[in-house]
Amino acid sequence: MPDRPMFWRIIRRILASNRARLFVILLALGAGAAVTAALLNLQVDAKRRITTEFRAFGPNVLIVPKGASASTGETLPESIVHSVPVNLPSGRVSVSAALYLVASVSIPQSGDSLAVVVAGTKPLAFVRVSMRFSSASAASPKEPTPQQVCVVGARVAQRIGAQPDAELVLANGDRRESCRVASFRETGGPEDDRIAIELRAAQRLADLPDRISAVEIIVPGTLGAIQDYIGNLQRLLPDAEVRPIRQFTEGEARIYNRISGILSATVAVVLVLTALCVMAAMTNVAMERRNDVGLMKAIGGAARRVLRLFLAEAALLGFTGGVLGAALGMLLSIWLGKQVFGVAARPRLIVYPVAVGLTMLVSIAGAYPLRRLANVRPASVFRGEA
Repeated sequence: MPDRPMFWRIIRRILASNRARLFVILLALGAGAAVTAALLNLQVDAKRRITTEFRAFGPNVLIVPKGASASTGETLPESIVHSVPVNLPSGRVSVSAALYLVASVSIPQSGDSLAVVVAGTKPLAFVRVSMRFSSASAASPKEPTPQQVCVVGARVAQRIGAQPDAELVLANGDRRESCRVASFRETGGPEDDRIAIELRAAQRLADLPDRISAVEIIVPGTLGAIQDYIGNLQRLLPDAEVRPIRQFTEGEARIYNRISGILSATVAVVLVLTALCVMAAMTNVAMERRNDVGLMKAIGGAARRVLRLFLAEAALLGFTGGVLGAALGMLLSIWLGKQVFGVAARPRLIVYPVAVGLTMLVSIAGAYPLRRLANVRPASVFRGEA
C-alpha cells in the first residue's frame, strides 16, 4: 500500500517522457479499435438485418398433416394454431393459418374464367409482408370497401386482366365467393400464381369449416435456434408434421456465416497489425529504458515490480486508445451500414466494451519486448555495456 502512490507517480512520468512516441502508439491503438468496433457492430447488426430480410419472403416453418403431399387433401383442425408457442428469446413468432384449394376465378364483366390456387389465410395481412404494389394501385389508392378483399398474384392478374379494386368471382362447384382486388403480389415465386383471401371465405368455398391445410410460421433467430424450435414443436404436436423451409433457413445461415467469417477474419488481421505496430514502438522503448531499469533494480526494485510498471503503462495506453477508437468505430459502422445494407447500422452497446477489451489485450501483447528488461543486470548498465 505505501508503494502505490510512488507506482502511479512513476507511471505518469513514464507516459510523459516521450509524448511523440506516446501519440504514435495511441494512434495505432485507436485506429485498430475503430476498425474493430465498426466491423464487430456490422457483424452483430448483419445478423438482425439478414433475419429481417429473409422474414420478408414469408414463413420458414410449416405445420402440415402427417404424410401430406400435393395429391392428398388432408387437413388440420384450426385450433392447432393456439398450440404454437409464440414467445422466444430471439423475438416473437408470427403464426398464420392457411387453407389451399383450386377454384375458378372470373371477372363478371368479361365472363372468362381461370383455374387458380386460392390461399385462405388468417390474418390476410400475413401475405402482404413482401408485397409490391403495382403502379396503378399506387397512383390511385382507394379506400377498401366492406366487401371481401383479396390479394392477387402478379401472373394471375396478368392472365385475367385484373385491375385495382376490380371485383372477382371465385367458384368451387356450386359454391361462390366474391372479392375486390386490394393489391397485387409479386415475389417471383409460386405466390404469383395464387389469390389470397380471408380464411373464413376459403373455408366456405371449400366446404371445410374450421379446417386448415397448414400453419405457416415465421421463426426469428439463428439456424440452431430455429432447429431447436422445430424439434420442440414436433414433440408438442405429435399428430402433425413440422417441416422447415430449408431454402430460407439454410440460405440465411449460409449468407450470415460467410459475412460473419469475412468480418471476423478482417478483425483478426486488424488486431494482429495493430499488435505489430505497438510491438515495434515498444522495442524502441525497451532499448531506451535499459538504464532506467538498471537503476531501479540496483536500488532494490524486483523484476516483477519493474514489469508491472510497463504492463500497467501498456494497459493504460490500450484502454485510452480503445475508448477513443471504439467510439469513433461505432460512428463509422453507421456510415458503413448505409453503404453496405442501404440502412444505417444500429449501434450495439455490447460491441463497445468488447472492442475496448480487445484493444487492451493487443496493447499488452504488443508490450512483449519490454519483458527483456527483466533480464537487465545493473552492473552491466553501470559499466556502460548496455
